[in-house]
Amino acid sequence: MKYTRVDGIDKPISRLLQGTIMLRADDRDWNFRLMDACFEKGFNAFDSAHSYGSGLCDSMLGDWMAERGIRDQVVVLTKCAHPENGIPDRVRPEYIRSDLLESLERLRTDHIELFLLHRDSRDFPVGEIVDVLHEHKEKGHIGAYGGSNWFADRVQAANAYAAANDKTPFTIVSPQFSVAEMVKAPWEGCISVSGEQGEADRAWYAENDISLFTWSSLAGGFMTGKFRRDNLDSFTAYWDTNPIGAYAYENNFRRLDRVIELAADKGLSPAQISVAYVLSNGARINAIVANWEADQVLDNVAAADIELSPEEIAWLELKTEEKPA
Repeated sequence: MKYTRVDGIDKPISRLLQGTIMLRADDRDWNFRLMDACFEKGFNAFDSAHSYGSGLCDSMLGDWMAERGIRDQVVVLTKCAHPENGIPDRVRPEYIRSDLLESLERLRTDHIELFLLHRDSRDFPVGEIVDVLHEHKEKGHIGAYGGSNWFADRVQAANAYAAANDKTPFTIVSPQFSVAEMVKAPWEGCISVSGEQGEADRAWYAENDISLFTWSSLAGGFMTGKFRRDNLDSFTAYWDTNPIGAYAYENNFRRLDRVIELAADKGLSPAQISVAYVLSNGARINAIVANWEADQVLDNVAAADIELSPEEIAWLELKTEEKPA
């Protein structure tokens, strides 16, 4: 496993973070076995959110850390201010504060290493958001903070406000990033830094030493190869039809064709090439992955050690027709 560092966090952070969205309300033992398998293979960072499972995911992660006695070895990333309880826009100081305090209680901890706004509200003054996050960082509740599904211009505005008012800036963001370009948002309010549309944002983040904790490296499963041009009508389950609407377009099928070909050349799976693509795009780019079964963990750990060349990346991105030797 490869590790990264973030200012304000006194321990290394695995560049692959295990998601918690798959944790089950009715099977605590299964949840613990899955998290054990991840931790044993080097995953020391876990992604959650106040809204996931209506609090179940935070709580299950907190119970697991407490029962295993490993809170000091684990990096928690959790998120706040997602639409909940019929309230479509919760990007407000009162919801940020209440979500944070509830997540701390559910996680059975007094601090959260990585804390993100799950959504943005572009018409809300960014200074008030920075103020409440900085307040809780000063109290020791937060190690580093930033925005998930925030465009770079809003992060720039937040950091300009922070610099002018002696506040802590955003140092982390969490957009979608994969070989496939997001053509339509899979959920309202989601943003991506994939493809040409995201290059300027990725460059700005790199220039300003902001770490990315990206989601959906496999484009909702599209980059595994399960979806083909001729079988899209056969899928009916929500978790399948959702990525079809977001990613199943000809340019992405062309990218997928190349991922499958490169994977065959290297004796790897398309999923492994897709995860390696994310990590190979920069030392500050990290990937949130979803091991749904313990036997998937080793495949993802192996993917973290694969380094794709700039030429391979350009070919996967359709920027060149010449396949790298």
